[in-house]
Amino acid sequence: MNPVLVFDIETVPDVESLRRVRDMASGLSDAEVAELAFKERLEKTGSEFLPLHVHQIVAVSCVLRAGDGFRVWSLGELEDSESSLIKRFFEGIEKYTPQLVSWNGGGFDLPVLHYRSLVHGIVAARYWDTGEDDRDFKWNNYISRYHSRHLDLMDVLARYQPRANAPLDEVAQMLGFPGKVGMSGGKVWERYQDGHLSAIRDYCETDVVNTYLVYLRYQLIRGAINADRYDQEVKTARDYIEGLTGEHWQQFLAAWN
Repeated sequence: MNPVLVFDIETVPDVESLRRVRDMASGLSDAEVAELAFKERLEKTGSEFLPLHVHQIVAVSCVLRAGDGFRVWSLGELEDSESSLIKRFFEGIEKYTPQLVSWNGGGFDLPVLHYRSLVHGIVAARYWDTGEDDRDFKWNNYISRYHSRHLDLMDVLARYQPRANAPLDEVAQMLGFPGKVGMSGGKVWERYQDGHLSAIRDYCETDVVNTYLVYLRYQLIRGAINADRYDQEVKTARDYIEGLTGEHWQQFLAAWN
């Protein structure tokens, strides 16, 4: 059985690219460039959420379930570049060919990773393979929406109907799991400007654990694991988290019914 890798990214406005594509005055600060982009987007669409190609990745967090092991972590160190984080992510896929699991990864995380790979020229042959190198990838690859090497839980549970999409926070809480703790995605840019990258990584880590726990319930309802195995897998995750330090994990456990 392939390792299961649950992933999530956090992003901020790519002010360098915004300056290039919007021809913004060089005298504007990063915050001013972002605020101008937010304002333009709000006027155009009714939302400040920027197009995916002008997001910059500042955190990539993962849950890895492989063999008897379970691990939660954020890729790289606080000082590492965006390029380094993306390289680490795709190197893991190149080496292990894991089962990828996400919440809205098909609609957000992976497209952003694609655009940022273009920016940095990052090679990821295994990830992009659709059968040219490995015939099995013709019928099951990471790119196709309806293939399973990447499982976008939000997309699958909504039966690929955008109007049926649900937020991870609410689904996790419905199932008795913690949901979001500490902050929300809408606060990432603010915390990033204040230099709180560590808090962003902490938030991203709790999100991937929520996703993993929902994934276990999904595996149960589709018959991939039985009730005893489900209970054991949830216990494995909780036991691991109980051994971690950090305020975000204490908050997470306190919210876990």
